[in-house]
Amino acid sequence: MYQEINVYQFRDEFNAIRPDNFSYDGLTVLYDYFEELENDLGDKVELDVVSLCCDFSEYDNLKELNEDYGNKYESLDELANETLVLPFPDSERFIIHNF
Repeated sequence: MYQEINVYQFRDEFNAIRPDNFSYDGLTVLYDYFEELENDLGDKVELDVVSLCCDFSEYDNLKELNEDYGNKYESLDELANETLVLPFPDSERFIIHNF
């Protein structure tokens, strides 16, 4: 059984279980990604907050990611060759699928 939720309910689910994993804007980026994925697949995606918190990470910039991963990515395009990158509009911030 699936229940459709809007972006506000999506944020509420994360804030109830894992309030410190993603920013307000980060949750919007994730929600938009999964909405688009559902449209592309023609199928519903199950919301599992804990799993998503384990699978995705939010970064303020490439320097922060490079410190975590010990790499020297020069751009988000270069990083996108390794994993899914969800950039924030008009910002250096982004979310990645952990690898």
